[in-house]
Amino acid sequence: MDAAAKKTTLRLIPYGLYVLTTKAGDSVSGATVNWVSQMSFEPPLLAIGVKRDTKSFANIKAGADLAISFLGTGQGSLAFAFFGDTPFEGSEFIAKDARIATEPSPSGAPILKDAPAWATLKVTDLVERGDHAVVVVEVTDVGLRAEAPQALTLKELNLNYGG
Repeated sequence: MDAAAKKTTLRLIPYGLYVLTTKAGDSVSGATVNWVSQMSFEPPLLAIGVKRDTKSFANIKAGADLAISFLGTGQGSLAFAFFGDTPFEGSEFIAKDARIATEPSPSGAPILKDAPAWATLKVTDLVERGDHAVVVVEVTDVGLRAEAPQALTLKELNLNYGG
């Protein structure tokens, strides 16, 4: 397979940006994810690509409560805040010079207060193959804070993560 053609081809898949949060006991994590796809209407299922060498994935394997905060256009700074390990203190993630406010979701995982939408998730399946695992989750609850939110995308930030 031609490596350059593969990279260009796979980067044609459009991606939104989200913050996946997990809570397993006292261990809380937040990570920017972009490999997210709806895969069923009933029940509502998503597939999420999660790096296997992360605190988020360790929490998922430990049976964590999960939530996903959907980022809106113009919220690139929130996406960048969760590119590395982001400590959690009280009810805030501490990212460089910013404190990012959260509130507990109905399942217990934190959700970002500034996100235009969120969902709580329950893991149904894990596929551990490759550097990212495919985490299949059922959406158990949702919240909408904006009337007509527009998704933040990699293209808006002039970034690529794929190929």
